[in-house]
Amino acid sequence: MVDLTEQEKAAIRAAMKLVAEIMEEIGWQVRLAELNEAQVLTLIEVAVGGFQDAMHAMATSSEVEVPF
Repeated sequence: MVDLTEQEKAAIRAAMKLVAEIMEEIGWQVRLAELNEAQVLTLIEVAVGGFQDAMHAMATSSEVEVPF
């Protein structure tokens, strides 16, 4: 099991919102096993991309002051 940081947990929540938008387009009634390859790839791309974008945004917005 991985111990996620608070930033990683926040990035997952941000990515989850993007994945939900795609699922809204696909239709919530569609079972995951019924998704075609393009739909699965889109979900993965959105999830990974959303996570990376959120992590990048947090890293650039929280400039840490160097103590010397």
